[in-house]
Formats: sequence, structure tokens, C-alpha cells
Amino acid sequence: MQNTPYVLELADISLDRYHLNLNEVIFHNANGYIGIRYDFEEGYPEGYNFTPSQYINGLYDYADLPQAEKLFGLVNEKQTILNTANTQIIRIMFDDEEFSMFKGTVLSSNLRLDMERGITVRKVKWRSPQGKEMLLTVTRMASFYQLPLFTIEYEVEPLNFSARTVIDSVHDGTVCNYANPADPRLACECVQYLTPLGCEIKEATSYITSKTSKSNLEICSGVKNVLFQEYQQEFVIDNNDAHCRFHTYARQGEKIRLIKYAVFCDSIRHGNCRLQAEAEMERALSTPLETLYRKQTAYLEDYWNSCRVDIEGDPESNAALRYSMYQLLQSVGKDRFSNISPKGLSGDGYEGHFFWDSEMYIQPFFTITRPHISRTLIEYRYATLDMARENARILGHHSGALYPWRTIMGRECSGYFPAGSAQYHINGDIAYAIIAYYLASKDLAFIKEMGAEIIFETARLWIDAGNFHDGKFHINEVTGPDEYTCLVNNNYYTNLLAQYHLNWAAKFYYLLKDSQMLLELEEKIGISEREIELFQKASTGMYLPYDEKLGINPQDDSFLQKKRWDIDSIPPHKFPLLLNYHPMHLYRHQICKQADTVMAHFLLEDAQSRETMLNSFKYYEKISTHDSSLSMCIFGIMAARLGMEEKAFAYFKNIIRVDLDDTLNNTVDGIHTANMAGSYMAVIYGFGGFRLKESGIFLAPLLPGDWSAYSFKISFEGSRIMVHVKESECKFVLEQGGAKDIHVYGDKYLLEDVLIVKRPK
Repeated sequence: MQNTPYVLELADISLDRYHLNLNEVIFHNANGYIGIRYDFEEGYPEGYNFTPSQYINGLYDYADLPQAEKLFGLVNEKQTILNTANTQIIRIMFDDEEFSMFKGTVLSSNLRLDMERGITVRKVKWRSPQGKEMLLTVTRMASFYQLPLFTIEYEVEPLNFSARTVIDSVHDGTVCNYANPADPRLACECVQYLTPLGCEIKEATSYITSKTSKSNLEICSGVKNVLFQEYQQEFVIDNNDAHCRFHTYARQGEKIRLIKYAVFCDSIRHGNCRLQAEAEMERALSTPLETLYRKQTAYLEDYWNSCRVDIEGDPESNAALRYSMYQLLQSVGKDRFSNISPKGLSGDGYEGHFFWDSEMYIQPFFTITRPHISRTLIEYRYATLDMARENARILGHHSGALYPWRTIMGRECSGYFPAGSAQYHINGDIAYAIIAYYLASKDLAFIKEMGAEIIFETARLWIDAGNFHDGKFHINEVTGPDEYTCLVNNNYYTNLLAQYHLNWAAKFYYLLKDSQMLLELEEKIGISEREIELFQKASTGMYLPYDEKLGINPQDDSFLQKKRWDIDSIPPHKFPLLLNYHPMHLYRHQICKQADTVMAHFLLEDAQSRETMLNSFKYYEKISTHDSSLSMCIFGIMAARLGMEEKAFAYFKNIIRVDLDDTLNNTVDGIHTANMAGSYMAVIYGFGGFRLKESGIFLAPLLPGDWSAYSFKISFEGSRIMVHVKESECKFVLEQGGAKDIHVYGDKYLLEDVLIVKRPK
């Protein structure tokens, strides 16, 4: 697989099942609203059992989640992402021979992702069993300009023959979700969640409207085929499948060109998704495809101009990081009805649920590059705030809001509460992301509009969940980020974020009050200065575990009492541990799935001394399995922060190609969006030493490994700053916006145009 900065290219497409599944993910098309795995338009032989998959971000149905013991408040129903109507199918037949990669001879093949143009291109030179040779070029695009639109440009050139030709373009409304009962990260049953209500042809366009089985949502997909030569056309509706068949004639040396337009609309966003699909199709057809391609390129030119990272001296990492940043853009929701799941829109992994990954891994990227997208992610959380209040009541809290650990539409989907609903730190994570957005934008109007209500309601939850004991505020019986240690007292990460959260709740209260922006919120939720004083008291008195003997922050009150488990003694085939050991066995040991306390040190490094962070890093590194793809990036960032450059670079090399090399052997289920964002953070927050704080932006760049230089761009308070790090110096360029104060290696500078700072030796 060849990877240049903006192009990922695969020569000689492998036709074994593993690589076909992998390429479905690596080369998928998405735009944050729709996602389409890369399936061959012509299909696969019988027995391959492929599930062609197309998704809509935020569209869901309910599925039963049986509990062996029906205790109060346990989740017995979950949401799941849906596989929508299949619009990819195009079959072509010359006389009596049908094109297939699995018949005849593939003379050459190529699959290419162009991240500047936002398209994938497949080229195949093929010889039929009877000797007909043709060249196939397929260009696919999920439009960033018109989010409901997916296009396939299908070109065939007969090289040594002429023949009667039939093109069968199919719109398939009968689809099921993928399942794997052996993996708890996937659905365990293959279910048809969508029932077609009708399939119709209007103005040579097929429309299939379907309804979910339980959530009472509707989706309409529309397909229009445009063939650029003489033809006879017929439509056949067969059991909710719409076939558009073209009868034409292929002439040697003359290209046959077909454009297949597909649009998708849902009833979450539109009152009548059928009428909206018709409007979207009309809009798509009113713009020439070449113009749509140009608009796609223009969108991406603006995107790369705002966030591009360039690594000099390590072309492999440079290209892989560019791929990760492109996938983040493809995956992230672009409206308040959606967010971003661990697999983006590339697979069924985790059933499309949204987790804390959004706030703690992905928003840090968008907050300092495309802050309007970060704002939209917060809008999604605001839209589900009432359900977070409801969730808090279910878990016994009399006030406040508790966001679900995993969800699509706002209600909890976690069936195993010790490692799910008990992760109360989700409230602190969301608050942290809102605070970071404010620090980067100073958008106090948005805090008044949405952010403050989330901050105050989730802060109330800490007061109800915790209590004062011997003058200290304790938060008991929760789970931190490490899912191999559950239901503990005073998880350091949770308590530290709660402290930060409560402190900022008070700051926002007084900021809004001083700006005459508080009255409406006071009337709506009854927030008062007396309650703010309680927040401040709990924040000041927050108990943060510390062990004098080891000089570390223990992960929780009981963590250091447990037996240590020598990771080197565990057989390699037993990883990840969650698939091979009972949870109780894991909970009794000092062993971590991922960064927990170390992550707290990254997020809030000023809360403890450098010595404590260093001691803690060394302690937890020895007992962390990194069974989560969210882990190594955080250890790498902290290694850079603590001066361990070689170790930081080693961590970076372990994460930068996780999906491109399928190092975890599960990319077939979808990309790892949090790891991709973590790769970005490893460069900017790790090697770049970037920190976003109340007192401004801070940088302390390192030059790792064999890199000769690197550069990146950040957005801060409406200004865009380019940072270029070389062996001897760092150059800071104000590309747009007003002058800004920046802190470099501990010193404060005013960046007005260009600033050069010598790197310490």
C-alpha cells in the first residue's frame, strides 16, 4: 500500500476475504452524515457472505438488551446504528459475459484514495473468459458540499471488442446489520432493523422509504442513474429492490459513462424525509458532477489550510497522519443530531455509539483547528441534556445531569454498568471539552446559550454523588477510564476532573453575571450564588489520592492494596485481557487497560508536581496493557512532556499506522477514530508541547526521532498560527487574525507577524 501525503494507493487489489474486508474500511467514503464502506459495485461470489454497509450518523433503532437479573435501572434496551439501503450495486454484462473480479483474468488493478479531491478511484483492466478486454474506472464521492449525496461515476472502455451491453444498477432496500457474536464490541445478532414501506419510480428516479422496527424513524434513499450514450431503459421493482436497466451497445475504444446519484434523508432531521430526498436529488442533478468535484476540492483545500501538519524526514508518518486527519473529517458529525463514534462511519463496531472519545480525543483536534465543528459536537450534548437529567434520576440522583457512557440519541446503552454507567467521569470529560472550546474561542455567547447549562447541571451531579468526610470531598463507587479497575472510591482522574469542572462552573457563573448574561439561565434552572459557593467548597476540598512512600497519585483508594500482575507473564494470545479473563479476576489486580492517572496528568498537568507525574508515569507504565487503542498516545504525550523523547517517539510509531497496518487485527470492524486523533495529539500536544490554558497557549517543541523538521497550524481566538520546528529554532507565523500572546519554553511573547525562538540545547 503506497501512501503519499494526500494519496493512499493500493496496487494489485487482493481478492482474499481478509483484504477485501480491510479495504472496505480503509477506502470507505464518508462526510460526517453518510458513510459507505467500499464494496465492489459488481458484488462478490456466493459464499463470501459480505454485508454491504451504508450508514447515517445518528440514525438508530432500538434493540433488546436482556439482563439476567432485572434489577432496577439496568439498561434493557439499547440503540444501534443502522445499515441503510444499498445504493452501490452496478452490474455490467457484455453479450453473455458479466464482469467480475473473480472471473476471467484481472490484468491490473488499483484502488486510490485522493484526500485533496475527496474521492476514491478504482481502476481495473480485465479480460473475460472469452477474451474480451476492458478498462473499468470507478470514482466515488461522499459530498462535503451536499451531505446527503453520494455519487458513483462508472466508466467502461472496451479495448478489443464491441458487444450488446446491459447495465443493471440496483437500489436494494432489504438490508441487515453486520454481527459477530464472538466479540462484545459488536452486535451479536444479524437483524433487519429497517422495513421498506414502499419502492417507487418517479421521473426515472427510484425512492425507497423504510421505517425502523422500534424507534419509529423513517429514512428515504433516492437513486438516479444517468447514462451518457444511446440506450433503452427499463425499471423493475422486485421485492423492494429497484433495478434500473440500460440496454445499450459497447463499441471498441469508446467509453461508456454512467453517473449514479444517491441521496439519503431521515426523519430525525426532516419532517418528511421522502419529500426532502426528492429536493436533495433535484439539487444534486442541478449541479454538473464536475462542479460537485470542484466544490469537494475547495472544501478540502480550506480544511487542509486550517489544520495541515507536515513532518519532514519521516514520509511514512507524515502520510499516515494526513490519512488520520482526513478520516476524522469523514467521521465527525456536522449537526446537533450526531457526534462521532469510535469507528466513525466505517463499520458497525460498538454499534455506532458515542463515548467519551469525542470529548477527550477528537475535540482537542477540532477545537484548535476547526472550532465550529467542536461547537457542533457540544450542541449535540446540549440537545440530549434532558435525557442526561433523566439518566441521573434513574441512578438515584435528586439533582443534576449524568450523561450516558454510550449512546446515540441520548439514553444509556451500556448493559454492563461497572465498566459503563459507573464511568461518571463522562460528565467531567464533557465539561473539559466545553471549557477548552471557550479557552480557544472566548465565545461567551455560546456558553450562555448552551455551554453553561451543561456545566451547571453536570456540576450538580458531583455534589449529589459525592460527600464531605473529615473535611475532604470524596466521590465513591465510580469507575475511571481504566476498565480493568471498576467501582472504586476516589478515582484520581474522576476527582481531578470534577475539581476542575466545579471550579470552572463558578468561573462561568461570575463571567456571565458580570456580563449581564446570567438572568435567563438563573430563571430556567435556578442556579444561585449559594449553590456556586458549594461548588467552590467541594472543589477546594476535593480529595486527590497521593502516596507519600511511592511519590505517586494512586489510581484510587484501594488500587495499591491489590496484587501486581506481571504483564510479561501473560501469554500473547491472551490479549486483549477482556476477551480472555473474567472481569473479577482483572479487578483484583494492579493492571490497567489504558491510561488513567497518566491521562489526568496530561489534561491537568498543573495540578501536581513534575516529580509526581514522572513517578506515576514510571509506575503505571509497567502495569498498563494498552488493550485500548486510546492508551499509547497518552503515554507518548506524557513521555514527551517528561523529557523522555525516545520513549515518546516509540509510542508514536506504535500508533501512527494502527489501521493502515491493521496492527490490532480488528480494523475490519471500522477505523479507530480516537487513536487517529491521538496520533495528531502526539505530534501537537506531545512533541509540540502545546497546551491550552486559562492564561493562554503554551508551546515547548521537541524534535523527535530522525525528523529534520515539522510544522502545524492552530486556531486561537480567531487567529491562525503556523508553528515550524527545526533543529535550532522554532518559527511562529501569524497567518491570519490579530496579534496574540504566546508562551514558548516558559517565556511570554507577543506574536504580531513572525517570531523566531531559539530551541534550548
